Amino acid sequence: MKRHKTEYPGVFYREAVRIGGKGKEKVFYVVFKKNGKVYEEKAGRQYADDMTAARAARIRGQLIEGKRQTRPEKREAERFITEKWTIKKLWDEYKKNHTNLKGLVQDECRFRLHIDPSLGNKEPSELVPLDVDRIRIKLLKTQKPATVRNVLELLRRIISYATKKQLCNTPGFRIEMPTVNNIKTEDLNHEQMENLLRVLREGTVTDQNGKVTALNRDAREAMLMALYTGMRAGEISKLQWDDIDFRRGFISIKDPKGGPDQTIPLSDSARELLANRPRSTESRLVFSGINNAKAFRAIRDAAGLPKDFRPMHGLRHAFASNLASSGQVDLYTIQRLLTHKSPAMTQRYAHLRDETLRSASNLAGSIIDQVVNAENREKETTSA
Repeated sequence: MKRHKTEYPGVFYREAVRIGGKGKEKVFYVVFKKNGKVYEEKAGRQYADDMTAARAARIRGQLIEGKRQTRPEKREAERFITEKWTIKKLWDEYKKNHTNLKGLVQDECRFRLHIDPSLGNKEPSELVPLDVDRIRIKLLKTQKPATVRNVLELLRRIISYATKKQLCNTPGFRIEMPTVNNIKTEDLNHEQMENLLRVLREGTVTDQNGKVTALNRDAREAMLMALYTGMRAGEISKLQWDDIDFRRGFISIKDPKGGPDQTIPLSDSARELLANRPRSTESRLVFSGINNAKAFRAIRDAAGLPKDFRPMHGLRHAFASNLASSGQVDLYTIQRLLTHKSPAMTQRYAHLRDETLRSASNLAGSIIDQVVNAENREKETTSA
């Protein structure tokens, strides 16, 4: 049928046999572009829908602004409603909308190995507590409690996503998380710290045959940086020269473990370390050659540290433990220096500070005892 223009841009009509009456009537259409694609939509009939060119123009505006759905969008919405939302399909949809989520690779592995085989084809509403119990019991036979918790947390996240987006009905019970005590506070005693600092500064190790091997300089100085500042391994590996304000004495930490950017003081020890580091013309990174776990392990072994001591993360703990043990720094300040989001993580160092305070309190008591004893001796001397 022939198109007829109207006074409104993107609005035209065709003539068709009138519905419910004699003669013909206008059938209005709108044409518009959205997201790079051209659409043609029927707005309505002149008599059957009481449609006019002006009303069709308003409809066109609503379609462009997204206030009204196009026919393809309606079909997609209907498909979402009628399709079966299985756990597998929900996970695929979740991934599409969380492409930048940290840990997505690990989550994909957890889903593929532990959730998909038994629950992938089920809808959330079909789940019963026994389904979750079976996964928990099976995993605990071969996996650590922390791994079990991560798997169940992922399942709960998928179901929460379905609830939030109103995609389907969800279970009438809450998935309980197993209690995991995986807080590990690594520290070094005085002798271990001395050995480590000697190795870090000398930069060499001698084997039983007298062979001297040079240790990786970037790894050594990155470990010193962790000890001087308490920065995380990832923060040190991403640190750029532009992040260091030598004039004002601050280090900018970008994206600290998913939180907002932070600044921490540039200590005198860290300043001296950085001032003596060469700058590469090929990289803006301060420590460009530390993506080698073997280099860190070599330093750990050369210092005679325990095999389970994590070279970088352990030094972050040592930094915080030293401050807490000094009794001169409160936990809030330690929290700020470590860029913890909440005091909960910093609380693990509270006992170290309490021990120092207790020692100080005991010292005060012993001083008083000494005074009392001295007075008693003086009285005894006088009476004699």
